[in-house]
Amino acid sequence: MLIIRVPLVAGLLKNGNFELAPKPADMKGTVLLHPNALPEWKSTGFVEYIKAGQKQGDMLLVVPEGFAAVRLGNEASIKQQIVANVTKGMYYSLTFSAARTCAQEERLNVSVAPDSGVLPIQTLYSSSGWDSYAWAFQADYSVIDIVIHNPGVEEDPACGPLIDAIAIKTLYPPKPSNKNVLKNGDFEEGPYIFPNTSWGVLIPPNIEDDHSPLPAWMVESLKAVKYIDSDHFSVPHGKRGVELVAGRESAIAQVARTIIGKTYDLFFSVGDASNACEGSMVVEAFAGRDTLKVPYESKGKGGFKRAKLRFVATTTRTRVMFYSTFYHMSKNDFSSLCGPVIDDVKLLSVRNPHGHRHRL
Repeated sequence: MLIIRVPLVAGLLKNGNFELAPKPADMKGTVLLHPNALPEWKSTGFVEYIKAGQKQGDMLLVVPEGFAAVRLGNEASIKQQIVANVTKGMYYSLTFSAARTCAQEERLNVSVAPDSGVLPIQTLYSSSGWDSYAWAFQADYSVIDIVIHNPGVEEDPACGPLIDAIAIKTLYPPKPSNKNVLKNGDFEEGPYIFPNTSWGVLIPPNIEDDHSPLPAWMVESLKAVKYIDSDHFSVPHGKRGVELVAGRESAIAQVARTIIGKTYDLFFSVGDASNACEGSMVVEAFAGRDTLKVPYESKGKGGFKRAKLRFVATTTRTRVMFYSTFYHMSKNDFSSLCGPVIDDVKLLSVRNPHGHRHRL
């Protein structure tokens, strides 16, 4: 019998937005009464089914998409097994939305055995009260269990984080080309972005995630960078870009193969996402020991400029890195972190560095 494996299609997991509600008999108030109460999921511990508009004391519990989300109490988790279309050895990324409620030091443990990562969610990047996060893994098996767990120890179990809209996407490792020494320099290959959300997706630091949801790139910082799309933001090139949302704590890097003594040009775009992020921005670019500061005066309405850093390689592996010099907040909302956008990064060897000027 011939079995044809169909590649995993990007999108929501089964009941990934929790719109299929538990039966009333399977709940007491908002609390799920048994592990199979939530359709398509298995739950453990204190898990609540929260509907849009629901209040907890004076606090309105906001649901980002549709009319329902789940809340994980102390040591509670939800799990879904994926049997079909997972290829052993391939890379995948999960995207999910999360918000904290009445606890401050919120964290979520995301795992697909043997990979796991603890994502801090206490820093709020968007004004909606919600952020979307990406986390990547390599499939060691053709059947996988996706688990989201709250390791919290709050006094009140009903202070756990809200979770909504969980999606998966296959990540295809980008190949090098003769047009760019760097891989995925235009950031087109990356995690799933929900089409009906307007706040982008946070890519956590690589200390939280062994496999980057942004193939070929590492988030080498303490805070996340934001992956944005042209449907909701201004992006210099193509459909995707990266917003450096947390100053020097928000850096991306890639190690490129270089030839010692050869001259290279690093080209890149610096702009703003048209999200009311105004002011004097500076992106610092690094290539090995060389550095360039690129100022950009943002009116918060979109736009970008091209920049070039020329350097001579001193090693066979050159680290290329970008971060924002300053912190920025949205003019419309002082609780939203924002920053310059980086895109269309190209690294090219210069054939005749002392001859004619290299054109963009």
